Amino acid sequence: MRIVAGKHRGRHLAAPEGAGVRPTSDRAREALFNVLAHRPLRADGKPALAEARVLDIFAGTGAMGLEALSRGAAYATFVERDRAALAALEKNVAELGEAARTAILRIDVLALPHAKEAASLAFLDPPYGAGLAEPALATLANGGWLEDGAVVIVELGKRDELSPPAFFKPLDERRYGAARFVFLRFN
Repeated sequence: MRIVAGKHRGRHLAAPEGAGVRPTSDRAREALFNVLAHRPLRADGKPALAEARVLDIFAGTGAMGLEALSRGAAYATFVERDRAALAALEKNVAELGEAARTAILRIDVLALPHAKEAASLAFLDPPYGAGLAEPALATLANGGWLEDGAVVIVELGKRDELSPPAFFKPLDERRYGAARFVFLRFN
């Protein structure tokens, strides 16, 4: 697994052994970020990545947030509770020299405190089939984690259902192998 593009292009990312973490493939991540770069998903028509404050929820190795930083995002907050994933995430942040532009919250997403600052772009990659996407979206919205108009991408298994809370507007949906990305806007 590696960073696909931007200032860290080609840099490898550490991942824990075992089935506890399911990193998004480089190919699927590249396709997702191409959509973010070329489709006007923000309400103001601007690119979703430019100077974005990013949330990487169920972060695992941090590949999504680190890819966003590599491509021009301003700051990334990672939320992860698995110890093996946290070790890989911390190693990846350190090896890319991104500690000053990141925060790592070692907590269950459903137990997040109220946010100090809202994000303009969020990635959620809950375990497939666990039914955590909807409650995680509600937690982020109710806790002030998302600014009005924030773009949110939820990665699901191709058979997983998603009924986002009413304050999320569906924008697009893409499938890449076993993954399905649902693009939402927070209103």
